[in-house]
Amino acid sequence: MISADYPLASWFLAVSTTFFLLVFALPLLLMPLRWARWFGWAPVEGNADLTVYFGRCLGGVALAIILTTVRYIPDPRGQPALFELIGWVCVAMVGVHVWGALRKAQPPLETAETFLYAGVGVVALWIRFRMLG
Repeated sequence: MISADYPLASWFLAVSTTFFLLVFALPLLLMPLRWARWFGWAPVEGNADLTVYFGRCLGGVALAIILTTVRYIPDPRGQPALFELIGWVCVAMVGVHVWGALRKAQPPLETAETFLYAGVGVVALWIRFRMLG
């Protein structure tokens, strides 16, 4: 399953997809309000239908990206654009988290995630442009 030619790229995809599947995609898709509480959010009482809807939408998008990415773990060179997609998603998530931190509108764990997204994005783009050419 791990590419003999590009083991670092394969391991990056395998580890990152597993992590994001278990920590973000599935919990957001299946139980967005419980996930929010785990991350320090205090969901607003009352009608939470829109919150649940947006959480599930984000979980569904994350799951779609993960399922597509998993196909290329054995051959990461076969779809280098996936590394660009991961990089751009991370750039967007860094922006979202920095904005929330500046506004003091998010729990500390969300602010700490900024560094996770920055690191994953840098590694994804490094693999894409330095390793895969």
